[in-house]
Amino acid sequence: MQIELDKQTVHRSQQGAKSLTKKSDKHGINTKLVHSGPQPLDYHGFVNPPVVRASTVIFKDTETWLTRKGVKYTYGTASTPTTDALADALTELEGAAGTALFPSGLAAVTVPLLAFASAGDHVLIVDSIYYPTRHFADRMLKRYGIEVEYFDPHIGSEIKTLFKDNTKVIFMESPASNTFEVMDIPAIVEAAKSIDAITMIDNTWATPLFFKPMDFGVDISIHALTKYPGGHADLVLGSASCNARTLPQMMNTFHELGACPAPEECYQVMKGLRTMGIRLKQHEKSALELARWLETEAQVAQVLHPALESHPDHEIWKRDFSGSAGLFAIQIEGESNTDAQEKAGRFVDALDIFAIGASWGGYESLAVVTKLDDRLIAKAPTNSATIRLQIGLEDMEDLKQDIKQALNSIS
Repeated sequence: MQIELDKQTVHRSQQGAKSLTKKSDKHGINTKLVHSGPQPLDYHGFVNPPVVRASTVIFKDTETWLTRKGVKYTYGTASTPTTDALADALTELEGAAGTALFPSGLAAVTVPLLAFASAGDHVLIVDSIYYPTRHFADRMLKRYGIEVEYFDPHIGSEIKTLFKDNTKVIFMESPASNTFEVMDIPAIVEAAKSIDAITMIDNTWATPLFFKPMDFGVDISIHALTKYPGGHADLVLGSASCNARTLPQMMNTFHELGACPAPEECYQVMKGLRTMGIRLKQHEKSALELARWLETEAQVAQVLHPALESHPDHEIWKRDFSGSAGLFAIQIEGESNTDAQEKAGRFVDALDIFAIGASWGGYESLAVVTKLDDRLIAKAPTNSATIRLQIGLEDMEDLKQDIKQALNSIS
């Protein structure tokens, strides 16, 4: 019965994606964002779909209960009209076969890894990965007998030198967490295909608007919907959009783990998608202007933003990406690592508009001193501290003045 349920779920996801894509292939991205997912006439003409809070679903008779034939919904953990609305919209934006939703961005990372890695398998993960992903790999995957190996974000096609007979999964993140290295995704995917390995990417920074992993042959595109899709720093949610090859196994694991999202968060992200294109363009514009300006400031040793011509991976970014997000980093130098960290801390503490806090993608600007001491290969420069900046929707001159006075405080 469970296998049949999963087949129905996969079929629904694929059929929804096909019908939506067919209607909007000719439209621009903001039109797609406004009109993707459910249509108002599906819900009596109301513009936004209702929030369905569900556990029990009533069946009309025993035969239907036992066979599940002709039934779209079976129980709240499987799916609801609210979760389907968001999943269908994301499937269309990604160009995927279907999308699984999870209660957090981290769950959207961990469940795919559990779905496709088994005891005795070898998993390759980029060394510049989001720290909680590394923590899960080192603590949970290894405990379950999965061999974890980290690789240089600049490895490209040479990743094939790390392949083993038991290599099953390659996990990527580009640009890299905190230091923004850009990976040669097409080269890695091509190498992965030679051994039939599953490729996954944390694509939260770019969103489907600026990078579409499925177009490059990636099997699974992962997002912390907490960030730009949510957009208001008030929810946590994650997604994993899959191609036809990986969708059935992903949905099986989704059901087996019961990793279902809350309806209110799905509804809020659905609303956030409608304005994400406009917001993201403003984040992009402000961040790039600030990044260019910061390159001229003497107190800043380096600006880590892949859309800058000075970035070592700019050409790869330019080749594969259609835009840039509002998140980048700067590096402050000192006489020693300790001195650099202290200066970075004073800079962040001196900021007024920028707040100190985790996450990003909301309307507010944030600044944090990052820790890079977990890395094995992509290590930070000596005598340097890295500060991650999330550029919000405040006025540009106000942000510049805030950064300027904070830089002056460490001169």
